[in-house]
Formats: sequence, C-alpha cells, structure tokens
Amino acid sequence: MVYELNSQLAFPDPHYGEEDGLIAVGGDLSIDRLLLAYSYGIFPWYSFRDSPILWYCPMQRFVIFPGEIHISHSMRTLINHHAYHVTFNEDFKLVIAHCRQLRIDECGAWLGPDMMKAYTELHKQGFAASVEVWNKDDELVGGLYGVTIGPAFFGESMFSLEPNTSKLALIHLAERFEKCGGKLIDCQFYTSHLESMGGHFISYDDYMGIIMPQED
Repeated sequence: MVYELNSQLAFPDPHYGEEDGLIAVGGDLSIDRLLLAYSYGIFPWYSFRDSPILWYCPMQRFVIFPGEIHISHSMRTLINHHAYHVTFNEDFKLVIAHCRQLRIDECGAWLGPDMMKAYTELHKQGFAASVEVWNKDDELVGGLYGVTIGPAFFGESMFSLEPNTSKLALIHLAERFEKCGGKLIDCQFYTSHLESMGGHFISYDDYMGIIMPQED
C-alpha cells in the first residue's frame, strides 16, 4: 500500500510498502522531512518533470561497509600514479551540478531544481557532503554527494568525466568515513559497478540495526 503524505511529518511503516520499495507519495522536500526520511532509510526518487514526489524504502538494501571497499589492481595503480587529488566538501554545488548535467536529458531524470535546492540546503546545515576529484589542471573530473546522518552515508549520485574518477571518489569516501567511525554506505539501488567495489544486499531490519542501533 502506498501512503499519501500531507503536511504532517510522518511516514508509514516501510515493511508495508510496494515490492519495489515505494511507500509514499506527495509531501515536500523540507529539511525536517528529509532528515526524518533518511533516518529510516527512506529517500525521494521521482521524475521531476512529470511526477509527484515519490518516497522509496527497499526491504533489501544494497550497501557497502567502508572497511570492505574493494580496490582493484587497476585502481591501486591509478591511485599510486597520483594523477588526481581528492577533496571533501570543497565544491558541493559544482558536484551536484555535474551530476544533474550528465542525466538531465534522460527519461525520468530526477535531479530537478527542487531536489538540487533541498540537498544544497542539507549541505549548508551539515547533513550532506561531497567528494571531489581534480586532475592536474585543477579541473573537477569526478565526484559524488550524499546525505550524512550518524553512522551512515546515503549516496545520492556520482559522476565521472574521466575514467574511474567516480570510483576514486568512492574509495576515498569509504576510507575517510571509516576513520570517522562511519558504519555503512547506502547505495540505494544495485549496480554492477558498485557490486564490483564491494556492494551487497542486507535486509532492511539488519540495515536499521546499523543506522539506528537500539540502546540496551
């Protein structure tokens, strides 16, 4: 069953959503609603041109544990060549703009003006972060951004303008996030690209036990 949201800040129990993870429709992209949603593994995903806001929470979560990030031989070679340098939160707006530009012409593109505004505001308030990959000419050639709450990083989008630069961003994110006590990177949906880097499925209940552990 899909729940229709109103002005009240509340979501239905994700266990009763649709098979594809859709649990609710409507509402808004206010900071308070987004923070509540992500705290329960719920995220907005919809075609901004022709759809109301749709909220998803899959019962099988595709995740990467930071300490288990897989670094292939080719990626280690790339890292050791020092062809790129990586920064964090240096240019969130440019990262999200590149993510939008690469997908804006796709059918069902979801990164519209309202989404960009909402996540930029989350970043300003310290709840969203970006990773930037720069080449030797100081050009932004890869990166990613996502939401950070507690022990979880909820990945939203990534891009590469040069080969493997989004992978490089993810590797640096995982290494830094683990050092900061991060427990889980939520990939939201399966891709073979992320599976090759250590992504795998866990149940929603196990997932919630990590992002919102119960006190003894």
